[in-house]
Amino acid sequence: MLCSAQLSFGLDAFQNPENIRTFDDDFKERYNSNKYNYEGTEIISETPAGSGKYEDYKKEKISRKERDNSDTLSINLGPFAWVFYIAIAFAVVFLVYALFNEGGTNLFTSNRNKAITNYEEITAANIENADIHTLIKNAEKDNNYRLAIRYYYLLVLKTLSLKNHIKFEDDKTNNEYLDEVSSKPFSKDFAYTSYLYNYIWYGEFPLNIEKYNKAKHNFSSFLKQVK
Repeated sequence: MLCSAQLSFGLDAFQNPENIRTFDDDFKERYNSNKYNYEGTEIISETPAGSGKYEDYKKEKISRKERDNSDTLSINLGPFAWVFYIAIAFAVVFLVYALFNEGGTNLFTSNRNKAITNYEEITAANIENADIHTLIKNAEKDNNYRLAIRYYYLLVLKTLSLKNHIKFEDDKTNNEYLDEVSSKPFSKDFAYTSYLYNYIWYGEFPLNIEKYNKAKHNFSSFLKQVK
């Protein structure tokens, strides 16, 4: 009887299974959030548009619909990303330069190569490339001999600077240049050349063609000595 009861109990346990579970129709939606995303695709939340009626809002809770960004446009520059960033940096630098130079675009040009038409335009930054010989000839054509002497003195300073005898600077005085060449064999000749220039230009000494040629000869002789 005991065996029969045990057999009957065992059969009854297998012959009477528990209630069969069923899946809800929307079970996939509940497992579609970011925490169940095993493919590494970023989830972007999107709230669907409602009717705007309070009654609809009261009846059911507003749900958020989720989608992945697999269809979103993305650019992968790979190993050439640094080229892109350098190009952006150059563009920013160029824009800043243009703004601070009143919209000028001469980023790759130099004022040193700019044509000089007046002695006031000659500076330490461009004297080495200044065509002073042409400026002298133009002054001679206009019979402006005092101006020609000023150009000759600038030519002397340019030559001394190119020969590394002096360092030409915009705010340096003639006495400072004299101190720089004090130990040179041509120091006395340079002192006399400076005297002529100061006397003619700053002293506003009037020059005719004869007096100009005498002063010009002194400058030319000194330039030959330095070279």
